Formats: sequence, structure tokens, C-alpha cells
Amino acid sequence: MAYENNDKKIESIYSKRIRAGKRRTYFFDVRATRGNDYYLTITESRKRFDDNGYDRHKVFLYKEDFNKFIKALGEAVDYVKTELMPDFDFDAFNHDELPEDGVQHDGETVTVAETITEKAEEARPVENEESHTNTSAEEVDKW
Repeated sequence: MAYENNDKKIESIYSKRIRAGKRRTYFFDVRATRGNDYYLTITESRKRFDDNGYDRHKVFLYKEDFNKFIKALGEAVDYVKTELMPDFDFDAFNHDELPEDGVQHDGETVTVAETITEKAEEARPVENEESHTNTSAEEVDKW
């Protein structure tokens, strides 16, 4: 994904899109600075009820805060799951297909923080930009 911002081109090195319901989509984009440093943008895109475009909110997450962010997010989600809603079936909302290894991991207890950390470690920059399908903000408007 690339766009113009004050005459400088900002490239996305890695992008992950998560559809959440009918009107919300989250984008996790790894970007590089001019000095080849990396940061993450997390964008929530919500379709307006009047079908007149999208509202977008963006969070910039810098590498020095990655571990603190993952830990706090995992702890907050685990708190909701274990303390506030222990009987709620959160897995009922998993509409994703089977994991990459093709095995359903029923009965395996893994904390959200561990899962987030594992997924972050699996994410690798895309070597060939042409082979990677990024979803730009403009493409979201087409949905």
C-alpha cells in the first residue's frame, strides 16, 4: 500500500486485514521510516451507516512499545475472558478457517498474550512486493 503524504511516499512492507462484522475492518500494516526503522499502524475502518464512505481511526505503534502493547492487550483480553465473562463462548465468533497446520486445537489452553506473541513472531516482511496483495484505503471504499 502506498499513498502520498506531504510529498513523501509511504510504503507498507507487510499488511494484514481482519474483517470484523459487516461494517468494520482492521488493518495491521508494517511500515518503514526513511532510516529503515519499522513501526506498525493499526487502522479501524468503519463503513458509515449512510453508506457514504468510511470512518477511519489509526494508531501508530513503535518498536520500543511492541512488547508492552502485546502484554497489556493480552492481559486486558484475558481479564475480560476469565474474570468478567468466564462462561461466554468466545470461540463461537471464530469464523476463520482451520489453522495453517490444518489441526483444530480443541482443549489446548493458550493465553491471548501467548497467541498474539506467536502470531507476531510468524509475521515476516514480504520479499516480493508484487506477490503481496495489500488492501489500500481506496480499495476498502469499494466494499
